[in-house]
Amino acid sequence: MKRRGLKGGSLWIRLQATGCSQSLPGSIACSDMFPPPLCPLQDIRNTVGNIPMEWYQDFPHIGYDLDGKRIYKPVRSKDELDKFLEQMENPEYWRTVQDKMTGVDVTLTDEQVALVQRLQRGQFGDVHFNPYEPAVDFFSSEVMLHPVTNRPADKRSFIPSLLEKEKVSKLVHAIKMGWLKPRKPRQDTPTFYDLWAQEDPNSILGRHKMHVPAPKVPLPGHEESYNPPPEYLLSEEEKLAWQQQESSERKLSFLPQRYQCLRTVPAYSRFIHERFERCLDLYLCPRQRKMRVNVDPEDLIPRLPKPRDLQPFPTTQALVYRGHSSLVRCLSVSPSGQWLVTGSDDGTVRFWEVCTARCMRTLPVPGVVKSVAWNPNPSVCLVAVAVEQSVLLVNPCLGDKLLYGATDQLIDAYTAPEEQRLQPVTWEVPAGGERDQGVRLVIKHGKPVKQVVWHGKGDYLASVLADNSNLQVLIHQSSKRWSQNPFRLSQGQVQCVLFHPLRPFFFVATKRHVRVYNLLKQELAKKLLANCKWLSSMAVHPALSPSRHHKKALRSVAFHKHYPLFASGSDDGSVIVCHGMVYNDLLQNPLIVPVKVLKGHALTQDLGVLDVVFHPTQPWLFSAGADGTARLYT
Repeated sequence: MKRRGLKGGSLWIRLQATGCSQSLPGSIACSDMFPPPLCPLQDIRNTVGNIPMEWYQDFPHIGYDLDGKRIYKPVRSKDELDKFLEQMENPEYWRTVQDKMTGVDVTLTDEQVALVQRLQRGQFGDVHFNPYEPAVDFFSSEVMLHPVTNRPADKRSFIPSLLEKEKVSKLVHAIKMGWLKPRKPRQDTPTFYDLWAQEDPNSILGRHKMHVPAPKVPLPGHEESYNPPPEYLLSEEEKLAWQQQESSERKLSFLPQRYQCLRTVPAYSRFIHERFERCLDLYLCPRQRKMRVNVDPEDLIPRLPKPRDLQPFPTTQALVYRGHSSLVRCLSVSPSGQWLVTGSDDGTVRFWEVCTARCMRTLPVPGVVKSVAWNPNPSVCLVAVAVEQSVLLVNPCLGDKLLYGATDQLIDAYTAPEEQRLQPVTWEVPAGGERDQGVRLVIKHGKPVKQVVWHGKGDYLASVLADNSNLQVLIHQSSKRWSQNPFRLSQGQVQCVLFHPLRPFFFVATKRHVRVYNLLKQELAKKLLANCKWLSSMAVHPALSPSRHHKKALRSVAFHKHYPLFASGSDDGSVIVCHGMVYNDLLQNPLIVPVKVLKGHALTQDLGVLDVVFHPTQPWLFSAGADGTARLYT
């Protein structure tokens, strides 16, 4: 038995006879060896030496024998339940440890268990070792005649050292050259001093500069006199009203009374109460002087750029498109910017030439036109018109003959599938007079349609129905004549929908919320809460959001595709054009500057501007009003 010492309150040993290094009960880990004489059954099959056995934990073998062959680990297929049953059934389980050198289980003998128990009690491992043997006094207390060692002193003990001489010469040279300066003498000055020794006795001390005087007691008035004037005395009605009031609402905390002389004045009943309140005023008075900040009101207002520095933007009314006999609800501009389409309550859809305000075509429809939308794809000449419970896809046959001819060929090239799929709408091809007027397809819905909008690529379009079910929003594909319902549940009454101009996002606006859906992932991406009571129109820009400056309800908003402009139309008959600047710093909010208020529409039935839209390329603005006209501002 070889004692190694204590480590962390535990004694570390190793049972060499069994090759174990298992942690035993009582916080004893076997990590040192017994002398060979005590271990005749030493297992020396593994010849890897004294190395950490964790190096072999990822290998199927645990070492090598004397012949250089691998010693494979024993198969251990016992789970926790098998180990528990073995612990309950095997009476030798408590003295069984695992040998890390060979990986086998070894049962400790009685002598080894007794050795471990002795080490746990803090005793020596050897039973025959006597720790209390008499000590041998190698050096006695008696002074001997001859010393134990009588070696003469070295020569270097009385000869000056050359190394020290060289070091001293270097230090002297450094002091002469000024490289090494001696330490400054320590000043034995007192650490305390008079704080106000340098103060002027005639000036106000610094500790008194911020002094806040205690609140003064208000002086008594005429109503507190023992003989007040008659106008300060309360009548019976005033006394009754004073008694019914709360103590915090009363102007006076007492009732004025009149006495004949001072000798008849009784003791003041509220004396102790007022003294207590006075003590609270003195004790709880905030002793702090607040520095008043002098702020110029002009500095609080952001400095907006001048409107002439933000040009171009529409400033004047250039053309008026007259021809409708009722209010114009909607309008749209062709991708080339040459044609304008308007829809009115008089049951007609008119196509105009933008530059001349000449009506090129008039399409009568069976009902009120709620929405019109020109296909944004410049290679397709189609206009979607929402009338009653139908969406009409109209080819206006304006402009290039090759363009609208190719559009008819694209529509006629459709081949119906062999198996008819169930759709929420019905696709019909008109014939006769409707086709001669330009109607190419009719999408019939079950409810009235109040909005239609195109996707940026021009193949898909979305329609909004006046319904509260999950069929409020439908998405149609014109090339395949296929319609689908994107929502399973109703999210509220939908006001309008819109496709993002660049990203695959679909915006659905209800009365108070705007939900943004990702079309690729087919999931809800974001939910926006509006700070208004009722959403009526929506426009999408990559970085800006419009603001409100109108006096009445907003009817429509629009962004320009290229210029940093947006406009809003309201029932007050005006159109406000704003300039929006977006900064590269994401922490700075966009700057929105109203640059022009455009007027011209007359109020009709408390309705003003119903729709606004920008020209696709020029800084021009179109507006549709309740007075039956459409106007162009340039």
